[in-house]
Amino acid sequence: MPEGADYSALDVEARAGLRSLPKSLAELVGKHLVAAGMLIDEEPELALAHARYARERASRVAVVREAAGLTAYHAGEWSEALSELRAVRRMSGGNAHIAVMADCERALGRPERALELAKEAGRDLPTDVAVELRIVAAGARRDMGQLEAAVVGLQGPDLDPKRRDPWSARLFYAYADNLAAAGRTEESIQWFLHAAQADDDEETDAAERAFDLGADESEVAAALPGETLEIEDAPADDDYSTVDTQAESTVEPSPNSPAEPDSADTPSTVESQTEASTPDATDRPDA
Repeated sequence: MPEGADYSALDVEARAGLRSLPKSLAELVGKHLVAAGMLIDEEPELALAHARYARERASRVAVVREAAGLTAYHAGEWSEALSELRAVRRMSGGNAHIAVMADCERALGRPERALELAKEAGRDLPTDVAVELRIVAAGARRDMGQLEAAVVGLQGPDLDPKRRDPWSARLFYAYADNLAAAGRTEESIQWFLHAAQADDDEETDAAERAFDLGADESEVAAALPGETLEIEDAPADDDYSTVDTQAESTVEPSPNSPAEPDSADTPSTVESQTEASTPDATDRPDA
């Protein structure tokens, strides 16, 4: 157990989910969930080992299956993540993790199935989840060579440079990335700059992408008031960079990953214990 992996560090919602277990077992399982949350960014494989340990001892508890699924997603175990999150969906009847599930389908080379999931989810979704699902669906269309459809799928009232919603930076970034893939470079540069302006938490490399595509330093500097851009000699992110911006109960896949989120939400059982981010707007490995 890592130092600090105490049951008391588990959030209230997760502890409530463990109440069906005997007290000693609930505390043991809870410690492993906390450990998974503490390790998920730096040592995802070890985090997954803790989540699996918890699942083996409490497989009928939804909050444990949720933790196992989201930790598997961080660790790049797409099939396992999908299986666990399907179980959570059956147990809870909700779609909180539908974008992550669709992202897993993309990572497994099944973009058509990702689009089917998006269709099944319908429109009755929390706004943050709906945005992440749009990002994943756009990525699925891009996987299938439908580049213009990917661009159109991201358009909507919230695709407004003046907006500053929690998901604006990821949405603008995904739109810019798909514009670039479609060969619409000038528009792409502008939207990467919009993403940089909206990215207060510096979750993306939007400014660098704009510079790589031809924006001059003055344009980039204007998008980053009070900051100095450090340009690195590195290739632009490929299609599998992950989201992981947060919402309250889901991990968001990355805006430009074939499975990513992100969509790009903090899982109540794993990440909320640590302030860790999900495989973030530019972190997920290629499947």
